Amino acid sequence: MKTTTTPPPLHSQRPLRRRHFNRLFAAAYTAAILSLLYHHTLTLLHSTTTASLSISLLLFLSDAILAYMWSTTQSFRMNPVHRRSFPENLPEFLDRKDFPAVDIFICTADPHKEPPVGVANTALSVMAYDYPTEKLSVYVSDDGGSEATAFAFMEAAEFAKVWVPFCRQNDVTDTCPDAYFASNYALTDKSLQIKMMYESMKMKVENAVEKGKISEEYITSEEERQILSQYCNKDFNRQSHPSVIQVLLNSSKDKDVTGECMPNLVYVSREKRKTSPHHFKAGALNTLLRVSASMTNAPIILTLDCDMYSNDPLTVQRVLCYLADNSGNPNCGYIQFPQRYHGLNKSDIYASEHKRLFLSNPIGMDGLNGPNYVGTGCFFRRRVFFGGPFSYIDPENPDLDPNHIVDKPINSKEVLGLAHNFASCNYENQTNWGSKLGFRYGSLVEDYYTGYRLQCEGWRSVFCDPKRPAFLGDVPISLNDVLSQTKRWSIGLLEVGFSKYSPITFGVNAMGILMAQAYAHYAFWPVWSIPITIYAFAPSLALLQGIPIFPKVRDPWFSLYAFLFLGAYVQDCLDFISARGTFQRWWSDQRLWLIRGLSSFLFGSTEYTSKRLGMATHGFNITSKVMDNEQSKRYNQGMFEFGVASPMFVPLAMAAILNLAAFLVGFVLVLKKEGGFDRFFMQIFIAGFGVLNSLPFYEAMVLRSDKGKMPMKTTITSTLLVGILYGICLLCTIVK
Repeated sequence: MKTTTTPPPLHSQRPLRRRHFNRLFAAAYTAAILSLLYHHTLTLLHSTTTASLSISLLLFLSDAILAYMWSTTQSFRMNPVHRRSFPENLPEFLDRKDFPAVDIFICTADPHKEPPVGVANTALSVMAYDYPTEKLSVYVSDDGGSEATAFAFMEAAEFAKVWVPFCRQNDVTDTCPDAYFASNYALTDKSLQIKMMYESMKMKVENAVEKGKISEEYITSEEERQILSQYCNKDFNRQSHPSVIQVLLNSSKDKDVTGECMPNLVYVSREKRKTSPHHFKAGALNTLLRVSASMTNAPIILTLDCDMYSNDPLTVQRVLCYLADNSGNPNCGYIQFPQRYHGLNKSDIYASEHKRLFLSNPIGMDGLNGPNYVGTGCFFRRRVFFGGPFSYIDPENPDLDPNHIVDKPINSKEVLGLAHNFASCNYENQTNWGSKLGFRYGSLVEDYYTGYRLQCEGWRSVFCDPKRPAFLGDVPISLNDVLSQTKRWSIGLLEVGFSKYSPITFGVNAMGILMAQAYAHYAFWPVWSIPITIYAFAPSLALLQGIPIFPKVRDPWFSLYAFLFLGAYVQDCLDFISARGTFQRWWSDQRLWLIRGLSSFLFGSTEYTSKRLGMATHGFNITSKVMDNEQSKRYNQGMFEFGVASPMFVPLAMAAILNLAAFLVGFVLVLKKEGGFDRFFMQIFIAGFGVLNSLPFYEAMVLRSDKGKMPMKTTITSTLLVGILYGICLLCTIVK
């Protein structure tokens, strides 16, 4: 009798048991929301004064928005799943020599905000993957056209010839040199020698960035001199320059110190002209997509942020566990890994983990059509950028076809000429690039928009979250950087939410209600600012005037408010902790949600509206990856970093001052007025909750004297504005 052996699995999928509770709770919470909206309707109909009508309208508006945004979160809770990959079983399905080639894209734009040493570390970490080196190609997009960045990669190319074999021979898992030498690595003659080489490279590059030019003693060959001479042209600047494409390592001829092939390493700075739109990061990625097609045209593409280094040499093999098995998910277009970070302080005061965005929500979307693309740590099939799984779109040049086989050396004149053509600033004119091909234009958040459009076309995705983080990145350590980043996201998300491709219209038809709701949750993120702003100011202003605006404690409607508040917060806390979080970090996370609502969401919505009205707005700002020692020290101590007089701090300081005043007045009302506790409890609670979340602001305004304190100008301005706002409200009450 013949027996057949079942091959071991490459991956597994397990639905989470809490999905049943989530569905039951959603039904009960929906009923409570409908009851609250009914209560608001009754209150509006029975309003007898202008003041009561205004307050009732504001509360109805804020609760209606909160209800809608809550409904969008339910798509993440209906069918969350956990996956596991088994790269150890891969040899049963695929021989190592048959592994597909991989093109890796790394984007950088400013050597002063994104230090070239850090970008080089990211490239070196992926060049040391446990993967056939001749099948790895790293493409670096330098959108800043920086001589220092080019020099950094010339140095990194030489260092890689020692670093890559060292990692291979010693089974190094921390393949990022900076991370490795900061760990408890084995002290051997070889490792110490390599560390000295790394420190020498680092010193040269940092010196070049600081001086703004490359010292003569660092240039060791005529080839290097010719490469760097391109940046010396007087007409060469960040906004206007010809394309620069340099093959720094060629796997067909460059060997490491042990005689093994090196991965390809290609430096690309696309052509820029002030008269031609460059479409920010999406434009840079499309340039890499075309340039790589002319040189290697690998079927798999990895996109990485410049500070997001590899933390697991087996990552590509984990990806093959899904892409090599088409039986379970034949239309799988990309594999998304979560963004994880190193250097977080104990409380994660800026909620930089983004647990929901990068972990909880993708798990929920993975049980539907798959997670959204988050801009880094994502492996794509090259085919996804050329139409849907059943609707292929021919590129304008056959050399860009994802099935095209490159049969010429990557540094041949013909290949380089084609690459320069693909990198020209006018190449995309009258083509489908950015609309139907490649990464999509039309939003500052090109990652969200591209992933959304790909899934609308019929592609699915997979969320891969191994125990050892696949990638680790840096976090901003000042509140202004955190809020500026979120403001940029807010503008980009609203650009999608109010476009012809809006998830609530186009998305519903293309991918169904649940996936559309998941994408709508992000697209309308900034509208959180409306209910958060209303609840931050309206109840406290009414309390200061002794006007009750919520049901009494003994009123049955009070129980409804209590259920809605506690139910949402407790469920959110449990979700956060179940995603490997702590209560302390959850508290920081909910506080940052409130802070964003009063700052980056509010200012992002305002800037988006101004943009739609044709008014001048601020340009694209890059989040700084530079670490200041004093800032780092305060961050590690859990202190908020203000420092600059940002307009976004004004509404935050106003809310902190107003809620403290209202909380104190509320106690006086409880003591002086009979039944005061019963009538004003909810307003006192909201003010007290605001005070509790504002403790870092009081410390920064009053107790601190370091450079990271709240600027006196901001404190004074906020205090005056609170006084004016209270005066206006008082005047309106008197006039009434």
